[in-house]
Amino acid sequence: MCDIRYFKSAYHCYDVAANLMKFYESDEMYLNDVAYNLQQCIEKTLKAFLECKGVTVPQTHSLRKLIEMSKNNGSAVVITEWIRQNQYELETWEADTRYNFDMCLEVERIRTGLQEVKKFLDQNHLSYILNPELTNERRGHMRRLLPKNLEIRDDFEWNCYYTIFRKKMADQMEYVP
Repeated sequence: MCDIRYFKSAYHCYDVAANLMKFYESDEMYLNDVAYNLQQCIEKTLKAFLECKGVTVPQTHSLRKLIEMSKNNGSAVVITEWIRQNQYELETWEADTRYNFDMCLEVERIRTGLQEVKKFLDQNHLSYILNPELTNERRGHMRRLLPKNLEIRDDFEWNCYYTIFRKKMADQMEYVP
């Protein structure tokens, strides 16, 4: 069983980026922190989904490698087109924003990144608002797939488990999510 805290850590990176953007949009150093946290959100989300598939995840910041591993290992993650198209730029946001003090990112590019990472999270149902697909019937069915002693604490965790087990549930319940 995977550790949902990985998903929460990824979401936390997005939340940090969104809040920094609200208050420090005109400060280049904080913009770099926003970019870094957006990259970390994507990286941690990819790694979390891989861990849930039982894949040993290497120590890497390469989104290209993690996206390829996700595809090759049947990860449940949905990779958005924007992330696929911008994966190399996003990788530079991980290291360059921390170590290259001359790096200056465009505010509009960061705003776009913030919106697109939110779309990525939404498409993967990583939210503290319960996914409307998660009816009582589906939660009951999903409960049977999970360990009996597993305590699901909040809607975020329900959403994570649903995303992880959606395909298996669809096969068993014969519905199209």
